[in-house]
This record gives sequence, C-alpha cells and structure tokens, in this order.
Amino acid sequence: MITTKKYGSGLLFKTGLVGIVCSVFAASAMAQFTAGSMAETGKPAAHAGQQPINNLPNPYLTERNFGTLPDGRSWGSVSAVNVDIDGVHIWAGDRCGTNQCATTPDINPIVKLDPNGRVVTQFGAGQILWPHGMDIDRQGNVWIADARIANDNEIAQNPAAANIGSSVMKFSPDGELLLTIGTPGEVGDPPTHLTDPNDVLIAPNGRIFIAETHGAQFQGDPGPETKSRITMWEPDGTYIGHFGEYGWDDGQFRSPHSLAMDSQGRLFVADRGNNRIQIFTQDGEWLDTWYQFSRISGLYIDPTNDMLYAIDSESDENYNPGGWRKGLRVGNARNGEVLYFIPNHMHPGNTGMGGLGAMGEGVTADAAGNIYAGEVGVVSGMTRFVPVLIP
Repeated sequence: MITTKKYGSGLLFKTGLVGIVCSVFAASAMAQFTAGSMAETGKPAAHAGQQPINNLPNPYLTERNFGTLPDGRSWGSVSAVNVDIDGVHIWAGDRCGTNQCATTPDINPIVKLDPNGRVVTQFGAGQILWPHGMDIDRQGNVWIADARIANDNEIAQNPAAANIGSSVMKFSPDGELLLTIGTPGEVGDPPTHLTDPNDVLIAPNGRIFIAETHGAQFQGDPGPETKSRITMWEPDGTYIGHFGEYGWDDGQFRSPHSLAMDSQGRLFVADRGNNRIQIFTQDGEWLDTWYQFSRISGLYIDPTNDMLYAIDSESDENYNPGGWRKGLRVGNARNGEVLYFIPNHMHPGNTGMGGLGAMGEGVTADAAGNIYAGEVGVVSGMTRFVPVLIP
C-alpha cells in the first residue's frame, strides 16, 4: 500500500514499500526565484526585521590552538567535529594541513583527541578528500561527509583522487571502513550517488540523514544540479527517500549545511544560505523556522540538556545583512532562546566572504560543557571555549 502526504510548500511524499519521493518545484514557486529577486539580498522575506543578537554575555574562556597533531604536522581547515560517545574525547576531520586531502594521500585526516589535545587515534589516509561533516553513532562508529570531488589539477597531481569524494562513509572507532553511501568520485542522485554532502546525522533508531549540497547557497536561480535536500537511509544504507528542495520558503533550503537532533527527536537543519535553522520531524514534516541564531555553518545539540550550539563563520553585510556578527551563539533547543554570544576572533583576515574577523565552521561540546570549534580559512585548527562563568 502506498499513501501520499503533502508537507509544507510543494513537498510531496509517497510512503510505502518503495520509500519516499519528493516532488519537483511547482512552476509558480520557480517564478519567485529569479535574478534580481531576494537572491541578491541573501535572505528570505521573513528575515527582514530580525534584530541581530550580538550583545549577550560571554561566559567562556577562549583557548586557541587546541590539539597537537602527530609527526609535528600543522592543522589545516577543520569543519567536521563531534564528541565521542564517552563525552570526553573529540573527533575532528583535518583537511591534511591545507584545505584538501586529494594531493596528500599519506596523511590521516580523521583524528581523535583526548582532553589534553593529544591524538589517540587517526585514520582515513587516501580515503577522504574534503571532510566537511561528521557524526558519532551510539556504537561509537565515525560517520564522515566527504563534501566534494577532486578537480582536474588535484587529479593531475594524484590520479587516485578521482575515486574519492562526494560520499558518506561509516568507519569503526579504529578506522575500518564499514559502509559507503554514494559513489566516491562521482556526483548524482540516490540511491547510487550523492551530490556534495555537507553533513550526516544518525538518529537514535539508526536512520541516516544526509544534507546535500554545498554550492546552492550562492545561487540566485536553481540549475539542473541544484539539490538542497535531505536524503534518508536505513541503518544498512538502503535509500528511503528525501525531502526539501532549493528555495526560500519553509521546508526549502539553500544549502543545508549542518544537522543536529534534540532530545525529542526533532531534526534541526542549519539552512546556511537562508540564514536560519529549520526544524522537522524524522519523516520530513516541517515544524518551525528560527532566525535568531544567525547564519549557521555548524550546529550541535547536547542530547542530555538540549543546549544548542550554533557557530557562524560567514555573516557580513552581503550574505547576512542587518548587523549580524560572526560568532558562536549558545541557546536552548526547547524554546529557541539565545543565552550567550561568543564573538569572532579578532584577525586581520576574515572567514567567509568578508565581514569582521574569523570564526569556525564546525562545533561540538563535551559532557563538561566545553565547546570545540573547527576553524577554516585564515584561522585553522581547533579552538576550545571553556565555561568559566556559567552558573
């Protein structure tokens, strides 16, 4: 038996033995997303009038340059970070000392750090091109979203790089590859392919959620390769279906960049191109949209207390106008209240496309409430923010 449900704006789901299939854009919706429309402002209409939240207390001590890599090597860009199931160790995906691993096949990009910043486990050499998002499941397995394929220059330097990227991989805690979703080195559509997956999240029941694609946030009009979707998979990697499409409406995305889940099982999506969080059921039904956490690159929710950590590496007057600053906003996933604001690093360069200073892309927190940020661009490596004044 197949049933049909409609959620939000233009989202059609067919459920049954064959899974769920999302409808294409309606012609009336397509007419809204033309050059010269809201695409030039970089925000949906609902964003207008939102007051920037930049002036809350900062009860955290910033510790830059957390973590020491083996063999004296330097950190590159890091956007994939997550706390281990023990609540103490931190996993990170280092882009091999630069901003890609395509031409450095001997370097292990995935590292596990103890509370003193020492690497206790490392793996992934030659298997991962551009680690972008990460999750740790309840068995301690490490899931990596490898968010792009190699370009011609990288393949010329290392022909093997043509066979990695644009996939999601499940590794055991000691680095054994257990499952691959997508066809490494190729982009496309499920069930055989992914297109530039930004992040992966494993629900408590084992269902897999993957956020695609990366470049859609900069597009004023959707092209044939514009995806901006969340795909869903069974624990064994069997494709279920997807929800979401390119656009500004509730239930649509312009690059879903990061995923998190609260204690109620609600799926939070950092819709970075639209400067907001969207909240869904695990079946893809839209529940709410929040703008108060700014333009979010990375998102983490502590399932024990629903503290929400939203890191903004890109805000400026072009992509997030209205006075929003880069930084890290800490709040409550239950009611959406923003409690604290950690401002950007003061730096002569900047992350993103401009604006003031730098802030990381990836974020997680340990059981003690220490926050860990993965830095990209002009500031690389890891930063730890230690709570010193939180009651």
